[in-house]
Amino acid sequence: MSNSYFSLKQFTIWQDKCAMKVGTDGVLLGAWVSIEGARRILDVGTGTGLIALQLAQRCPEACITAIEIDREAALQAKENVLRSPWPDRVAVECCDFTDFTSTKKFDLIVSNPPYFVDALRCPDAQRNLARHSDGLNYEVLFGHSAPLLNKDGQISVIIPYEAEKLVADAAWKNGFSPIRHTDVYTKPGKPCRRQLLSFAMGTPKFGRDSLYIEDENGHYTPEYVALTKDFYIKL
Repeated sequence: MSNSYFSLKQFTIWQDKCAMKVGTDGVLLGAWVSIEGARRILDVGTGTGLIALQLAQRCPEACITAIEIDREAALQAKENVLRSPWPDRVAVECCDFTDFTSTKKFDLIVSNPPYFVDALRCPDAQRNLARHSDGLNYEVLFGHSAPLLNKDGQISVIIPYEAEKLVADAAWKNGFSPIRHTDVYTKPGKPCRRQLLSFAMGTPKFGRDSLYIEDENGHYTPEYVALTKDFYIKL
């Protein structure tokens, strides 16, 4: 059975009401995404509120809106925010992303989106909602993000390696170009597991690199430690 909470250096995530627990993907995205110039941030599909709180920790001047379609998860995210050091800067809303509107635009949109596009369903309806892309697919994510972003705004996601073409096509159809791309490997000799991607409007500069979580001996790499040490207690 999964732990009912996950402790990080500056806050704790309670997760007993959420289908998707704290995992490496969310921590990676929250630690990796560029926060330069980010004063208004939107976290789409916040789940436990993990990424929203990571960004609150990293961006002392930012205000973060975190939206979640699942009612129980949204309630738990609100509780996690209230227990954190930043309850005045993170607002959680329970809504469908396609229904979300804002009078002010965002500098940054982040999402750890559902990724089992064609996978078989499991019996747990809440877990299906969190993991499958019927409600929040890549087309919806990029299409609805476009009018919510400032002209220089960015959208950043973490996706499985196999979804790269789907994401690239959805981004291109909605006027986004890649600006940063990191291939994530568990260790040398293993296939690429995840991709961290950032997009912006127009044709900005593009850079691509790799991140290995462990070395050949099963120890965390210096790069991974440097990226996540502000969050994981044991690093």
